[in-house]
Amino acid sequence: MARAMFDYTKIILDKVSFDANLFCKEVQKAISRLLPHEVEELKIWLEALTKQNPELNQCLIYLNS
Repeated sequence: MARAMFDYTKIILDKVSFDANLFCKEVQKAISRLLPHEVEELKIWLEALTKQNPELNQCLIYLNS
């Protein structure tokens, strides 16, 4: 079940990546809902995504808090 939530989170983040503000809100929600090891996986995935979409870099700050 937890893996399904992680996959769903990636789908949502991918869909809202057109809007940096919305993307940041979804990142915050994901961090609060996912398990600690899933947050680590999400960090790796987000770093790859932000290399393709540099305007989303501002959202990485939520991963360091």
